Amino acid sequence: MSLKWKIRNDISKKSRFLKRLIDGAAYRKNTQRYRKQAKLPIQDNAVVFMSFVGTKYADSPRAIYEYMLSNPDYDDYEFYWFFKDPDKYRHLEKNSRTKVYKYNSDDHYRYYATAKYWVTNSRVPDVIPLRDGQVYLQCWHGTPLKRLGFDIQVKGANAKMTKAELCRQYSVDAQKYTYMTSPSRFCTEKFISAFGLDAIGREDIIIEKGYPRNDFLSNFTPDDVVRLRRELGIPEDKKVILYAPTWRDNQHTSGVGYVCKEEVDFDRLRQEIGDDFVILFRAHYFVANRFDFDKYEGFIYDVSDYDEINDLYVAADMLITDYSSVFFDYAILKRPIIFFMYDLEMYRDDVRGFYISLDELPGPIIEDEAQLADAIRNADKGELDSRYAAFNEKYNYLDDGGASARVVAEVFR
Repeated sequence: MSLKWKIRNDISKKSRFLKRLIDGAAYRKNTQRYRKQAKLPIQDNAVVFMSFVGTKYADSPRAIYEYMLSNPDYDDYEFYWFFKDPDKYRHLEKNSRTKVYKYNSDDHYRYYATAKYWVTNSRVPDVIPLRDGQVYLQCWHGTPLKRLGFDIQVKGANAKMTKAELCRQYSVDAQKYTYMTSPSRFCTEKFISAFGLDAIGREDIIIEKGYPRNDFLSNFTPDDVVRLRRELGIPEDKKVILYAPTWRDNQHTSGVGYVCKEEVDFDRLRQEIGDDFVILFRAHYFVANRFDFDKYEGFIYDVSDYDEINDLYVAADMLITDYSSVFFDYAILKRPIIFFMYDLEMYRDDVRGFYISLDELPGPIIEDEAQLADAIRNADKGELDSRYAAFNEKYNYLDDGGASARVVAEVFR
């Protein structure tokens, strides 16, 4: 963190009033930066991409970009990616039609002001409006279990902002959308209500054709599994557990961000299953704190900074999660899923609440950490939960490996 941002965060912690003043000054500055660029003409064959607020090269924006690169119909298009650490992604510029720039730079505002197409899976800054003639494809980043935006019912759950502030953020961004991807009828219904699309008469912007991000989960090969496990350094004689918990709204530290309080006794778990399994630990991208797994070397692999979670899905023999949307995607692989929900009652009643009945989940719910090792051994027997087929039929029936082609055909026609 730079000295300027450290000072700003320290001030923000001490005074909400001063924080509003600082944020207001930044908003005015960035508005002016954008307006200077908005005088330039729109480039009809230019596309800007961003994933997880510039932190990763992943998800549906990546899938759409790579599909367009491989399709000669889009040989005359130019592509612009924005990252908070652009030097990490310079390899993308090996393609002569791709340029990489820093998030929140002058280039960021210039290409958002002039590219005809925007493709992202998270919010675009409020200071950047959609000009007449531009097209904004909102890909989002998963099928939701926990309630979003306007649908959150519990009071005082979010430690960072009020529900009114949260809904304003969803609404401001949603009013810009030209299209929004959806992998199912269920998801379409929830996006319409969560983003307030019904209130602004925008229900028809949904493209219900599957998630581009999930194409790889239908198209990968056994060679991909071998390659990915070797790249991750996983021993050939070990089975792989992907542990991917979500963030919690009520675990936020001012000036730091959301923090994760790990509730797994890894010492006990290593003793009970360490001879047969290794764990890929994946923190949510919102989580600011880091974990020291040095003493678990050879048992726990911290893959929180690994960009593409699809690679981790494919490399893993089973998934452990809590309320993260990752299990919707992982279910496409038809591999075991365990739900470790140690704070189920609080999360359901005081933090977020759920869209679906937990009876539908395609795997056991474990609330007591002492039962986790037994659940892993039982899941390793290879018998899928009886609810699995019905779950995929309801939530994943459009994720057949061809979603990118269908979405691109609709948006770039």
